[in-house]
Amino acid sequence: MVVFFLFDFKCNFCNSISLAECTFLRSKIKLMVIVGFLLAALVGISLGLIGSGGSILTVPILVYVMGVNPVLATAYSLFIVGSTALVGGIQSAMQKRVDFKTVLIFGIPSIAAVYSTRLWIVPYIPSEILSIGGIIITKSIALMVLFAVIMILASISMIRPSKKSAVDESAPLVYNYPMILLEGTLVGLLTGLVGAGGGFLIIPALVLLAKMPMKLAVGTSLFIIAAKSLIGFTGDLQGSQLIDWNLLLTFTGFAIVGIFIGIVLSKKIPGEKLKKAFGWFVLIMGIYIIVKELFLPNLGSH
Repeated sequence: MVVFFLFDFKCNFCNSISLAECTFLRSKIKLMVIVGFLLAALVGISLGLIGSGGSILTVPILVYVMGVNPVLATAYSLFIVGSTALVGGIQSAMQKRVDFKTVLIFGIPSIAAVYSTRLWIVPYIPSEILSIGGIIITKSIALMVLFAVIMILASISMIRPSKKSAVDESAPLVYNYPMILLEGTLVGLLTGLVGAGGGFLIIPALVLLAKMPMKLAVGTSLFIIAAKSLIGFTGDLQGSQLIDWNLLLTFTGFAIVGIFIGIVLSKKIPGEKLKKAFGWFVLIMGIYIIVKELFLPNLGSH
């Protein structure tokens, strides 16, 4: 009690609350930032363990833990997802599990779609999109709900038991060019809107449309994700948003460190069981985001 009375005057930094309250607020913010960076490492660990899906939690961590605006968080996610995917892609290339012809065929329309979306679509989405029954759907809410839907779709792909690929690894790849170009464009548009890597969409497309073996599809998808995410991020650099490079690079660094930890752990822990458990977690998070954004918006602010 004495401590709070001693500090019961206006803080020059906050200007509207007591110094005790301001100090508590600063400490809470610092704690949340530390927790956010630890969660970034966990995202990387999950990527290293199960190969995909971990990056789907990047935007929720940035928004709900680190207090980043949802629109800016999708931009940050492009850089973080792109950087971590590049690390995984290089490792896959060293193991000769990347088909660079497919990277070009799938990647070019995808990159163009991501870049165009970030530069010409996202900035022009109105701040208030519509109102339903007294609920105002803002740009931030719409992006978070769309992202939650993507999380739920991704979680289903992780929860479902993996089907053994019957593709002959020695057989030549067959390219369905029109469908690959269309899929690349659609995935690029989705990535540009919500900042998700889209591996859960890319990998099945490569297996089905190019008759690609699963291991080759995973490695190839990492390079596609890296290219479209990082080049798409440059669309944000040309906008008016201010990038907090210190936060962005630190978060990315923790995620990359986590990947290497995950790779080491993957040799000791069965990935398939972890993938299913992680899928259920992502599903719960997706449902939580929809409920919070649409029905409990006052629990937090963007």
